[in-house]
Amino acid sequence: MHTDIPAMTTVAAEGLEPVAELAFARVLLNSVKAGRRGATLRMYRPAPTLAFGARDRFLPGFTTAIEAARDHGFTPALRSLGGRAAAYHPGSLVIDHIEPSDSFITNTNARFTGFGLDYVEVLRGIGVDARLGEIPGEYCPGEHSVNVAGRIKGIGTAQRVVSGAWLFSSSVVVEDPDPIRAVLTDVEAALGVEWDPSTGGSISEIHPEITVEAVTEAFAAYYASADPDTPDSPTAEELAELDDFTTAHRL
Repeated sequence: MHTDIPAMTTVAAEGLEPVAELAFARVLLNSVKAGRRGATLRMYRPAPTLAFGARDRFLPGFTTAIEAARDHGFTPALRSLGGRAAAYHPGSLVIDHIEPSDSFITNTNARFTGFGLDYVEVLRGIGVDARLGEIPGEYCPGEHSVNVAGRIKGIGTAQRVVSGAWLFSSSVVVEDPDPIRAVLTDVEAALGVEWDPSTGGSISEIHPEITVEAVTEAFAAYYASADPDTPDSPTAEELAELDDFTTAHRL
């Protein structure tokens, strides 16, 4: 593997609504920044969510795109990380990796590359034809995306760096491709964004034997030092902060 994984604490927050799920990553980042936590990991299966990027807000069809997401049963939310509109649902796995850092806005490209290469190896370890790199026409394009067989975007990654800590967040779309493709088709049309809908499926389209459970186990092994099977609960202070952070993500 290419990335050094430190000893980490795993955190699980149950019963959060979709916008609060996004916000909780910010809460954990704030805790690590403030020194209340060390390196922290959270992995979870999300409810149907359409996470819009900051730039999407300024497109003429943004309001229509929000309604299109709702029409498909996806909760629209505004994410604080980079990128454009992305969709995920219970057939996906979200991984939030947070570490303290003394440097500010450095090594961001190296982090994208290191995690990307590692995540390719994790998926190849369970038989997925995973490759690093953007594929033509993909939604929320990024040169460090992980694709499947050069055809489908399998993992999208993004990061947020603040003074004292960084958050690297990844969405692995594993199963149930049709809702992902359908909601993105209508959302991107509303935003006026050109893309190739064939890139918006899931890993299972090419590898039908792959399940969310198998992918979760593979990443749990990658993050073995974090002991993901025995997670901590959020602290009272973190839960108290959650409402404020949630407001910033709600549409």
